[in-house]
Amino acid sequence: MTDRIIERSPNDPAKKEMNPLLKFALELGPLLVFFFANSRGEDIAARFPVLQELGGPLFIATALFMAALSISLAISWAVQKTLPMMPLVSGVVVILFGGLTLYLQDETFIKMKPTIVNGLFAAILLGGLFFGKSLLGYVFDQAFKLDAEGWRKLTLNWGLYFVFLAVVNEVVWRNFSTDFWVAFKVWATMPITVIFMLTQYPMIRRHALEPNGAGEK
Repeated sequence: MTDRIIERSPNDPAKKEMNPLLKFALELGPLLVFFFANSRGEDIAARFPVLQELGGPLFIATALFMAALSISLAISWAVQKTLPMMPLVSGVVVILFGGLTLYLQDETFIKMKPTIVNGLFAAILLGGLFFGKSLLGYVFDQAFKLDAEGWRKLTLNWGLYFVFLAVVNEVVWRNFSTDFWVAFKVWATMPITVIFMLTQYPMIRRHALEPNGAGEK
């Protein structure tokens, strides 16, 4: 039985490691469910008539997205006996805004969700730096080990990148169709993020610790 709900800090020797591929699947899976359900919403509703009561494809996709994210968090709990910080924050916002979307039958709320989530992540990371905490170690500590300055720089860069994503989401959902917004959310955001991550690699190498090194995060 665990004595905590949220995952342990990156330097905590008691923190249980998760397979990186499983972690990636749990984070990306709900998003793929959302895209598939939105693109095939009418077919899904025809096969499962009870879903027709939710409304159009976007509302069906929203409900299935909420379910998939809940399952993802449940699997994380089953494997780790703790909940990952960033997906948990995202999950709370998804359930809140997804619930409003379904209850009010207004797709605006689910479209605003990425803005809120990315803005919240930016506030968490940049606010943590203000108080001297490099919180990005909670996300990437299984991928690499950095010295304290490296974590500070990476946290700052990701905080600013989340601000960028929030602004881009506002521009896209307010000026383009729902289908374009969904496609952009799934198929454009990920490549942009990969490109951003590649630009961080030289800095990560400069601040990487030796395998047996220990650094503050």
